[in-house]
Amino acid sequence: MTSTPEISWQTVRSEFQRIWGYDDFRSPQGEVIQALLAHRDALIVMPTGGGKSICFQLPALLQQGLTLVISPLVALMENQVEELRQRRLPAALLHSELEPRQRTRILKELDAHRLRLLYLSPETLLSASVWERLNQPHIRINGLILDEAHCLVQWGETFRPAYRRLGAVRSALLKSKPMGTRMAIAAFTATADPMAQRTLRQVLQLQQPKVVRLNPYRSNLHLSVQRVWTPRGRRQAMKRFIQARPQQAGLVYVRTRRDSEELATWFRRQGQRTAAYHAGLGPEDRRRIEADWINDKLRFVVCTSAFGMGINRQNGVRWIFHYHAPTLLSEYVQEIGRAGRDGQRADALTLVSEPTGLLDPDDKGRRQYFRDQDRKQRQVAQRLIKQIPTQGDVRTVARQFNQGAIALSLLHSTGQLEWQDPFNYVIDRSAVPKALSQDDATRQMTRFLRTRGCRWRYILESFGFGQEAKSQLGMGCGHCDRCLAKS
Repeated sequence: MTSTPEISWQTVRSEFQRIWGYDDFRSPQGEVIQALLAHRDALIVMPTGGGKSICFQLPALLQQGLTLVISPLVALMENQVEELRQRRLPAALLHSELEPRQRTRILKELDAHRLRLLYLSPETLLSASVWERLNQPHIRINGLILDEAHCLVQWGETFRPAYRRLGAVRSALLKSKPMGTRMAIAAFTATADPMAQRTLRQVLQLQQPKVVRLNPYRSNLHLSVQRVWTPRGRRQAMKRFIQARPQQAGLVYVRTRRDSEELATWFRRQGQRTAAYHAGLGPEDRRRIEADWINDKLRFVVCTSAFGMGINRQNGVRWIFHYHAPTLLSEYVQEIGRAGRDGQRADALTLVSEPTGLLDPDDKGRRQYFRDQDRKQRQVAQRLIKQIPTQGDVRTVARQFNQGAIALSLLHSTGQLEWQDPFNYVIDRSAVPKALSQDDATRQMTRFLRTRGCRWRYILESFGFGQEAKSQLGMGCGHCDRCLAKS
């Protein structure tokens, strides 16, 4: 491994050993670290548990100045910052749930150049007070890291529209910095199919990025899909699965807050140690449930996709149960990836209704609901393009129009809008809207659930790893329900 211009590779390795205690890097950690130390843009796709965090934390700690880490969830930020703080490393986080006194302390640390890593959400980054602070010329910013970057693709158009404005952040910040300042952007995720990779490159405006792609295949992770015929049959199937693993910890994934609450209550009545977890809980409740699960006070959590990102459980996660199938294959791979990170066997079972939905219309109704919501929001965006000014700022539009910020995000995704900076836009009314492929993505998940071939092979081919599927799996993986049925 060669040296970077500023820091010798020997220094990089010795600091890695001193801070984390490992003998050497796992492939491809070294080459990713080297790229970021050279201030090069990067797109990194590495499976859950592959050591992505170290790849951006170490370069940040070795350089003078600040690295911004954009993260989707408070729980994820808190876990990473707590681990760094326990090692006495200069990291902090900003989010809307902080007490004013904590927020003031962190901003003072920022002003005094005492931080190397600052974690924050897209919305916090683009809040007026934080943005003004970061634009001060004396605040040196080395890079912008987008952690769990798939959230930009999954949530950026409608749920978290601030994600679509991140590509304008670098050029806007550089205007306030000394001449010659270099600022890298790096996107890290465990799941990004070819379409998602193109979206990340385009939205973040990555410039000749270092690209590292590892396939998500894990031979210790056994995949199954089971058809259920009635709502009662769905609950009984879940109950049998969990009772068959009495000493094992896991996660039950559902799609709505209401389902998480109802199922957790149902399980507790049967004496199970569990809790519901979703984004509607207060911060103290979320932290308590996370800690109780990590410390074995809860056997499993009935949760939405808000739970599990980046959370390390030392005693291992032995199973993932999808009470409802995710809408997207990338969501599925993210969620099953939280099991078996210790290399030992883990099981992932997903329940699906029979195709007609006559006896159990739950799956069919949920898919239709999300499709209808998506269609309505896109129709609103196309109507608003005729009403809002050709040039303006997102805050004014959000105040004047219901769902105005979401409409601007959708117009950006269809190629009808450009962000001049993270706040000001220009609309091209003559642009022909680009077709969006959300329906293709949902059909991809449906095909996975119905495939008669190897499930792991389907996943690898869908994520652009066709050659690896042939070389690693041959005719099949041998440990999904389809392969086992054939054997």
